[in-house]
Amino acid sequence: MSATSLHGRYNWTLVTPPVALALLAATWANHEHWAVLVAIAVALVGAVLAAVHHAEVVAHKVGEPYGSLILAVAVTVIEVGLIVMLMTSGGAGASTYARDTVFAALMITLNGIVGLSLLVGALRHHLVSFNASGTGAALATVITLAGVSLVLPGFTTSGEGLEFSASQLAFAAIASLVLYGAFVFTQTVRHRDFFVPVSSDEFGLFTGLLDADDDQHADLPTNRATMTSLGLLLASLVSVVGLAKLLSPTIEEGVSSLGLPYTVVGVVIALLVLSPESIAAVRNASRDRVQISLNLGYGSAMASIGLTIPTIAIAMIWLDGPLELGLMPMQLVLLAITVVVSVLTVVQGRAKTLQGVVHLVLLAAFIFLSMNP
Repeated sequence: MSATSLHGRYNWTLVTPPVALALLAATWANHEHWAVLVAIAVALVGAVLAAVHHAEVVAHKVGEPYGSLILAVAVTVIEVGLIVMLMTSGGAGASTYARDTVFAALMITLNGIVGLSLLVGALRHHLVSFNASGTGAALATVITLAGVSLVLPGFTTSGEGLEFSASQLAFAAIASLVLYGAFVFTQTVRHRDFFVPVSSDEFGLFTGLLDADDDQHADLPTNRATMTSLGLLLASLVSVVGLAKLLSPTIEEGVSSLGLPYTVVGVVIALLVLSPESIAAVRNASRDRVQISLNLGYGSAMASIGLTIPTIAIAMIWLDGPLELGLMPMQLVLLAITVVVSVLTVVQGRAKTLQGVVHLVLLAAFIFLSMNP
């Protein structure tokens, strides 16, 4: 990223987040008219693109893996707020909304963000390389989080159906926080070098580490510009989630009119919320920084479970009704296939276009079967 590219889009990215927030505030109570919905959709797209720009500015200043971590945590914290808001509104899918949204985020990150990044990177650079040790540790943490929080509820006997009992939910929440905290410590303190881009030879074999802070020798943004971008990043993400919530009734009506399952709503909203990370991951992959793309993908999956489950566990103290976290049989099969494929992808430390295509086909299968179970 050159210094020109950092500042060339600066004017419109300064204006878009506050405009999107203003539109969100102005239309929160009344947004049924089609013209208002069109304006919300346009502002949503603008907020997504602005979020990507400001995330890149912050990441360029703080370096990797901190930049990826900031974007992943920021998006997930606001995503959790969206889940809680939609659960409190009730409805037919309230008991499974957390599960469906988290699982959708898991499939989108593990297969969508990772698959698209590998495909774009390999198409442009023939073979992409990454640190298998750091990426493998991230994947192992994601698998454990998914197993404890989403798989085990379907096999326990204390709770009803696919639910955890109160004590089991508390254990899952604590375990999620411990796993996520341990990984963040590993990624940012103890073994930071495992999560920065790597150099490789013509066969894609690891030859050393790249300077993740040296992005085509661009000047680092000033502290003031960084803090401005951080604030606008948060504003953009709040706008993305809030505007997505305003569009959700329209999405629900469209899903219902098409005769699709309620779980599709969670898939669509997860796609909208994760779009900033997806765009940022693809941009890094095109610059042969696939390690950063994988940090975003696996980090987002990890934060989506590790921060959502504890928050939902606390929220259930006040929320009425059941909380079904256990995956359905079809979801279990998709998760099992994704785990096997992800392990085979990561263990090599390099990837071709084929791995990207395989992951994207799994994402397509998830979306198709969500619409046509």
